[in-house]
Amino acid sequence: MNVLVVYAHPKPDSLTGALKDVAVRQLRADGHEVRITDLYAMGWKAAADTDDFGPVEETNFMLASGVAYRDGMLSPDIRAEQEKLLWADAVVLHFPLWWFGMPAIMKGWVDRVLTCDFAYGAGGKALPRYGAGALAGRRAMLVVSVGGKQPSYSDRGINGPVDDLLFPIQHGILYYTGMDVLPPFVVHDTIRLGAERFDDVAHDLRRRMSELAEVEPIRYRPQGGGDYDRSLRLAPGREEAGASGFGLHVAS
Repeated sequence: MNVLVVYAHPKPDSLTGALKDVAVRQLRADGHEVRITDLYAMGWKAAADTDDFGPVEETNFMLASGVAYRDGMLSPDIRAEQEKLLWADAVVLHFPLWWFGMPAIMKGWVDRVLTCDFAYGAGGKALPRYGAGALAGRRAMLVVSVGGKQPSYSDRGINGPVDDLLFPIQHGILYYTGMDVLPPFVVHDTIRLGAERFDDVAHDLRRRMSELAEVEPIRYRPQGGGDYDRSLRLAPGREEAGASGFGLHVAS
């Protein structure tokens, strides 16, 4: 497979950086082609603005990004990342959980690269989404470092279930654009992670990378699968027993 690794951490010697290196080495050892987008090393511009495209008459910023994409006017850094996505069979996002989400520089990668008419449509020209779309057929996975202990990110944890925290990324970004989303690889309690436990974590991550092509994706409900009414609300009786919240959108 062709695998794009998008990595965000300001310190190359961080745990997130070490896990990225473990994953890349394993992927290459298994014969995959790997390209790395190291956002901090690239000095990636996080803020989406009109400098991302040339003079466009469209005043709506979202639609203007689509015009720039169609007319080949997007800035070179954006075009390069879009070409990587089209090249990739799988996308792995490596990042630490900061303030319950991805670092701003990675959110800026999403904001700037997944432009209108490339990753989604608007203005009456909506592209297929939620299980279909421009990036359909690709696999996607998160590798996330979390400072807090696992119980605080559980169903009764003060921080909320980690699956709920990652839902906007996994469902609202990756699945929205058509990718099949694999269960995330989450490392908790990273502040106290010593050498011995790192060896165990690295072993588990190598195994997950070796299984990247075979792991069963999360069974999010596709928008076009008949589970949603015309208002895109889950139809009565379609929910799994006991499901609520974001869990409503996962089929058994």
